[in-house]
Amino acid sequence: MLDIAVLAKALAIALGAVAPALAIGMIGSKAVEAIGRNPESAGAVRTAMILALGFAEAVAIYALVIALIIK
Repeated sequence: MLDIAVLAKALAIALGAVAPALAIGMIGSKAVEAIGRNPESAGAVRTAMILALGFAEAVAIYALVIALIIK
């Protein structure tokens, strides 16, 4: 039978990987769309995109830390 800690760890990793992956995909697609509509704002859009990607990736790192704590 599965131990509850193993299930919690697997759930933390799964949700912690899927949510940031979806967010990063949406951030990238919207940034490319914004640059395509207004190429002059590419620098500002790129800066905001990289900052948002960092925040989304931090969520995945937090999920990994929680899974390691559960271990």
